[in-house]
Amino acid sequence: MSSEETVAVDTETQTTTRRASRPKRQPRYHVILWNDDDHSFEYVIRMMRKLFGYPLERGLQIAEEVHTKGRAICLTTTREHAELKRDQIHAFGPDRLVADCKGAMWATIEPVDE
Repeated sequence: MSSEETVAVDTETQTTTRRASRPKRQPRYHVILWNDDDHSFEYVIRMMRKLFGYPLERGLQIAEEVHTKGRAICLTTTREHAELKRDQIHAFGPDRLVADCKGAMWATIEPVDE
């Protein structure tokens, strides 16, 4: 019997039932993109398309949300994947459409309250 199986015994009929238990799910994390005055909507849309594979419409939604609310959840995933996406945002580079842009946007990860 594997560690992922549960065994139930019916005491009346003396039959054994084996049932596979579900694997434990990894904790989930949000990738949060933070607003600043150094990046254009076009930059956010391009970054979302390139790093996350989002269509234009989803990139625009995230750009609008980060602009109006100060932050936007880009993705909810496992911790390791969230860390990778955060690091990719940090490495995306400056916005070439903004002359005074000093670098990439800021992102963090935070655990999902489940």
